[in-house]
Amino acid sequence: MSTLDVALICKALGDSNRLQIIQMLADGEKCGCKLLEKFDITQPTLSHHMKILCECGLVEARKEGKWSHYSLNQDTLYALRDFIEDLSLPCKKEKGGCNCK
Repeated sequence: MSTLDVALICKALGDSNRLQIIQMLADGEKCGCKLLEKFDITQPTLSHHMKILCECGLVEARKEGKWSHYSLNQDTLYALRDFIEDLSLPCKKEKGGCNCK
């Protein structure tokens, strides 16, 4: 995962509504209508948030009728996790665990 990809993800997660959406999707796929019920926002505003989450690769969308169904992109989450783990790699190499405190 490139630093540009990580920057886009961090920017997307910099909004509390989008963070809440990610938390909701951690339980599994959700219809846009179910997401909308949990927020005091309009459908166009939800669409804007979902567009940002999809563009950075965190969320995948599929259409069913007039509604979109959203789920987390596990590949992106694993790549982000690996990127973050690599940031602390030098500490992991220390014998007896990390001495950074």
